[in-house]
This record gives sequence, C-alpha cells and structure tokens, in this order.
Amino acid sequence: MRHTDVSQLLVDAARAGDQGAFAELAGPYRHELQVHCYRMLGSVEDAEDVVQETYLRAWTRLDSFAGRAPFRAWMYGIATHACLDALRRKKARVWPTDVAGPADPNKVPSPPVELPWLQPYPDRLLPDGLLDVPAPPDAEPEAVVTSRETIELAFLAAIQRLSPRQRAVLILRDVLEWPAKETAEALEITQAAVNSALQRARATLAQHLEGRTVKSATSNATENALLKQVVAAWEGADTAALVRLLRADARLVMPPRMAWFDGRDAVEIFLRDHVFGEMGTEWLLVPTAANRHPAFALYWREPGDTVHRQFAIVVLRIEEGAIGEIAVFKQPELFSAFALPATMATL
Repeated sequence: MRHTDVSQLLVDAARAGDQGAFAELAGPYRHELQVHCYRMLGSVEDAEDVVQETYLRAWTRLDSFAGRAPFRAWMYGIATHACLDALRRKKARVWPTDVAGPADPNKVPSPPVELPWLQPYPDRLLPDGLLDVPAPPDAEPEAVVTSRETIELAFLAAIQRLSPRQRAVLILRDVLEWPAKETAEALEITQAAVNSALQRARATLAQHLEGRTVKSATSNATENALLKQVVAAWEGADTAALVRLLRADARLVMPPRMAWFDGRDAVEIFLRDHVFGEMGTEWLLVPTAANRHPAFALYWREPGDTVHRQFAIVVLRIEEGAIGEIAVFKQPELFSAFALPATMATL
C-alpha cells in the first residue's frame, strides 16, 4: 500500500468479513462524512440516510480499495457518489427568500407548503475540531466566499443553486481543499472538467451571495449574551425588547411556510400581532446551537394544556452584534436530531 493511514491487517480482516475491523477502519469518519453529506444535500435526514448507504457501499466494495489514496479519501469518494445519486432522485433544497417575495406582516401568513426545505444542522453532531477557518489574506476574491463559514445556512442556501456536480466539486476543492487531481479521481472525471465546474460554481455562488453577509466576526460571548436576551424577551412576550436586538434589515423566515418578512418594522408587526398577539404568551425556550449559529428550541403551551409542546427550532444569524435573520423551522422531526424532548413540563 502506498498510504499508511490504515493498517493492512485491518483491511485484510475486513475483506475477510470481520465487521469489527471494518468498524475500526471506517468508524472514525462517520461524523465528518455526515457533515459532508449535509453540505451536499441540505438535510439532516437525507445526510443520515446517505451516510448509511455510504457505509454499506464501502463494506461491499472493500476489494476496490487499492491503497492508491488514503482510506479517508476513498470513503469521501463513495459518500460523494452516494450524494450525487440521491440528488438525481431529489429536488434541491430551497429557502423562503429564494422562492417568494416578502410577505405583508399585516396579513395572515400563508399555510405550509410541501417543498424540500433546507434544514438546520445541530452543532452537537459536528466533529470535534471542525472550526471556522478564515480565508488567507492573499486569497483570490472568488475563493474567499467559499473558504469560510461553509456550514452556515447562507452558504448552504447558496450552493443549492449549483448543479450536483458543481456542488460536489466546490465542496471537495474549496471546503475540503482537495487538489484538482484527487477531486477528479474521486468523481471519475477529468481535471479539466473539475476546473471548469469549479469556475462556474464560484461565479454562481458569488453572484447569489452578492451583497449578503454570511457571518461577520462576532465573539461567542456576544452571541451568548444576545441569545440570553432573546430568551428573556420571547418568554416575556416583550416585542419591543426583541426588536431592539434586530438589525434594520433583519429578516424572519419560517420554513415550511413560504412567507417571510423583510426589515425590522415588518418583523416587529409579525411578532407583536401574530406570535404574541394571536398565539399568546405561553412560550418556553431552550438554548441550543445550529450551523455555528446560536439557536433555541421553541415550545408552546395551548390554553388548557398541562405541558409545553415542541413548536419549532429557531436559528439566529448574528451580524455585527445584532440579529440579521431569525429562521423559524416549524418541523417537529428536527427535535430528535437536536436531542430535545417533544414536551417540556410547565413550571
């Protein structure tokens, strides 16, 4: 073998049917492969399914591992092909601001729409050591936008605009920083095709993110302080306190609803009239984190109920010390991914 990242004895044992040896070989990569598949697919559920498929394919194709590349790269190649297969069967994940214009906050929000919505990713599932790495100061302008904050919702919403192959090339080259040669080998295409796909992907991504801030340099202490203020204001049904935490150009999105609100004034009307006016004040918030953003699980207690029940996972995008976006994911299936209970006892 040319690479020594795995033991030949383990490879031979796994090929002979030793599942324990295979688990020792492939197990360490599960979390990072799930993040890779999430970037490709934009869905926690789909990523979990594809990772399972990846490990099944790897187990049945161990004879094809010749050691010309590291075992980790071999696993990534299988995972990427499994994602491409999934993308042939599924539509790209969407974001409310990309499928509809801003809604009137004085009107009742439109009902949920069955679309493949982008989902948040729980930070608890991120591999240890997956840190935000800034782009080098001398990086090419078109590369800067793809070299930082690549687990955040703004980036993930943008790459949904790419074709499956462009998405795969962009992630392998600019996120994982693979050389063009290894990327071509993993995708079974030419280096010329890799370079062409990367150029088109970068151009499309830069155009989609033009004028948008992904995540500015905000300290964890500032984010945690803001999150505490949001929790106190929301549980106190204090619209004014919440609005003071928003940027003037803040947005509120609510997948699976297409309706979204643009600007602090519109968000204020929606919070005051609908969230606290129509639905009342029986809210309970549990802090968490998603996509390297502060987040919280939102629970609501209906009149006469004895417990607070799961309502939504809410993710906050912080820009320059203020909230730039509130993403309310009213998708109950997400609570299990965040290891959160379906109900909370009323205090």
